[in-house]
Amino acid sequence: MADPPVVADAKTTLRTSGLARRAARPAEERAAAADALTGALTAAPAVRAAAVVAGYVPLAEEPGAGLLPGALPGRVLLPVVPDQGRELLWAVAGGALVPGRFGLLEPPGPRLPGRALAEADVVVVPALAVAADGTRLGRGGGYYDRALRHARPGAVLVAVVFDDELVARLPAGEHDRRVDAVVTPSGGWLHLG
Repeated sequence: MADPPVVADAKTTLRTSGLARRAARPAEERAAAADALTGALTAAPAVRAAAVVAGYVPLAEEPGAGLLPGALPGRVLLPVVPDQGRELLWAVAGGALVPGRFGLLEPPGPRLPGRALAEADVVVVPALAVAADGTRLGRGGGYYDRALRHARPGAVLVAVVFDDELVARLPAGEHDRRVDAVVTPSGGWLHLG
């Protein structure tokens, strides 16, 4: 899943600047954004109707930190980064979270294989930026591009970003999986593509 050098370089530059902007964002702005994002996400008809939602636990500087995934309804699957390999596992959210690989929080319960993502009606994915055509820029490990191969046809893929991270265009490789929607603090739920 390697990008051509020109695409890889462009993504690296965007990741570096995006992570720096997030680190500089004031805590009160992140908290207000988390309230708005989780409100818009949980009010969306697709999410309200979902029996199973796959989410994630945002880091402190990420959109939704402190509130997502606790705001998600129904049965919630959360990713688990395995000790080896790059194929996400999943676990059912149950309230308690423990530190996992890379310091990411995850449920302590039984691990489900990557194909468990096919149970989800809605998959909430992290992103550093999202383009109007649904191209998503992740952190570069490829975990979600691999995981999303298991999403069932018809599942809604939605990214959560800050307002300034919804952009006109992003570089994309052949393996990059587009999202169907994005949620921003001021724009709410927006369909893409």
